[in-house]
Parts: sequence; C-alpha cells; structure tokens
Amino acid sequence: MARILYGVHGTGHGHAVRALTVARHYPQHQFLFVSHSHGAELLKREYPLVECYNPETLVAAHRVKALATAMSMLRTWGRQPALTRMLLREIERFQPDVAITDYEYFVPRVCRTAGLPCLSVDHQHIVTCSRHNVPLHQLASYIGTTVAIRGLFSVASAYLVISFFHPPLRPNARAKVVPPILRENVFRQSASDGDHVLAYHAYATSPGFYDFLRAVPRPVKVYGSNRTGSEGNLQFRPRSEDGLLADLASCAYIICSSGHTIISEALYFGKPSLVVPVSGAFEEFLNAHYIEALGYGRCHESLSPPASLIPEIESNLDQYRKNIRAENFCGNAEVFGLLDAFIERKTLPCVCSS
Repeated sequence: MARILYGVHGTGHGHAVRALTVARHYPQHQFLFVSHSHGAELLKREYPLVECYNPETLVAAHRVKALATAMSMLRTWGRQPALTRMLLREIERFQPDVAITDYEYFVPRVCRTAGLPCLSVDHQHIVTCSRHNVPLHQLASYIGTTVAIRGLFSVASAYLVISFFHPPLRPNARAKVVPPILRENVFRQSASDGDHVLAYHAYATSPGFYDFLRAVPRPVKVYGSNRTGSEGNLQFRPRSEDGLLADLASCAYIICSSGHTIISEALYFGKPSLVVPVSGAFEEFLNAHYIEALGYGRCHESLSPPASLIPEIESNLDQYRKNIRAENFCGNAEVFGLLDAFIERKTLPCVCSS
C-alpha cells in the first residue's frame, strides 16, 4: 500500500472527476486530497480531504473575468505562508510516499520543500509543454495563459498530459502526452446515433446561446442551466451524471463550451462537436481549434454562434463521425500503467525528472 497526497484544482468539476477516476482505480492505496470549491465538495464525499484555498478562474457570460481572477491570485499569495505551513504539517502527519497534482497550486510547492516526488496529471500543460501555431488574435491570451501556467502550476517533478490531440512536445518538457482518462460510468453506456442534440455548459452562458439552440431542427437536451422543463425544442435537464452520459452516448452531436472532459467523452462515443470556447480562456480555444482542425466538428469563437452553423454541421455529420471513429480517445490503461510505475519508482518512465 502507498500513501498518496493528491492536489486537485477545484474550479468546476472536470479536475475532480479525473482525480476520482484515478483514486477509485487504486483501492489498495490510501489517498489524502487537497482541494477547494466545487472540487472539494465532490471529493470529500468519498475521501479524506484538506480544504486549501487556490487561485480560481472566474467566468461570467461565457467570458473569463480577468480582474476577479487576478484578485483571486492575490488572495492566494496573501494566504500562502499560512497555507504552506498547514500543508507541511499534513505531510508530516500523513507521511505520503508520492504526490499527484491536477493543476493545484500548493501541493507541488510543499512537495519541493519536503523532498517528495510530485507528478502533474492534467490537460492544461498541453499549452506549455507543446508547440502551437497561435493565431495573432489569440496571442495575448496565449501569452497570459502561458505565464500563469508556468508561474503558478509548473513546479512538479514531471508532467503526464492528458489530451485528445497530440501536438509536438517542446524539448526538455519533462512530459508525456497520453489519450484522455475516462470516468467509469462512461464504460457503462452503449453509443448510438439518436435524433437529439445534447447542449452542455459548465458556466453561465452568453444571452444568445439559447436562441441559437432554438434554431436546431432537433430536440435539444440542455445540461448546466439549473432549470427544468421544456421550452419548444429545448428540454432542460437536472444535474445528473448518469443522465448526462446516457444522453451524450445516444445524441446525434453535442453543442458545448470546449472543456476537455466533456469533449473527450463525446469523442469516445463517436460524437461530432460544435464548440464555443469561453472567451479569454486559451486552453478552451486550443481544444476548439483542434476539434475543427482534426475534422471532429466545428468551432466558433464569438459568444453567440450564428444559426448558419447548424446546417453546416448537420450536413457533415457522417464525415465527422468517420474521422472520430478512426482514432483512440481512451487512455485509461496507458495512464494507469504509467501511474503504477510512478508510485513504485517515484519517477515517470521515459521522462527525466528535476
């Protein structure tokens, strides 16, 4: 049995869902999680958890709130001495053998102080560990995101980058890119090409989004609105992991923001995507860009996509499906094999740790 300290970014649910998938795979090991906000609420239902404030990316009306996000970082810096001391006491008490971080701020830092090997397992480092052709209009967002990731979240020993696309790695990246980790409930679903469209948004969306959905010539099952009932072709669904995955597995295609978890699950089920990235979030732009570049669907960068996109994606569904179904979007076996090696040897195979 190993003791594993696991830091998880708490904004949204994607990081915590991935971390739970990892922890549930290892019932023989003992986990102590460190998280905050949404992630803490999800993780502490099953595992011991230490709540620890972290910088948050705040979103409203489908746009990153830059000032509020910067203020969150300042609050983190103000609390850093006390939170660092608290986590060092937890390390002394828990005596972990290794640590994992999923885009969490404090755990890799205290691991450096304590001399504890720490592996980063997340998608965000695809931005900094890989090379990208960045369009001019995204250059400021790319630079800001790169500075944030490198300055705040890049002190782990090595990086296991989870991604549905695989751009070339930078030299000396100390990283390995693997296909996505999928949660257990995904494998309980059987994919079929139904008539409905699934619409999903993790954050408050732009005012024109529902008007756009009303132009879809199919029933649209909407998740993330905190509403129920029907309005025309829109069917508002309550929050439900099983319901979401069942409707995703059986939809014709998905319309969503470009979070990595929901896109990866859609691709596993063979579903084309129409993605609308959150404005100011370069990682979401990158996900959306690769959806279109690889022929898996369409992306649209403005807050309110035009109705003219709908017939375009409808007419190309067969080609999108063909492109998707030629690839592998499940990296669970590879990821767990690499994690086995890290837990045993305290280093990531084929990657030089620092």
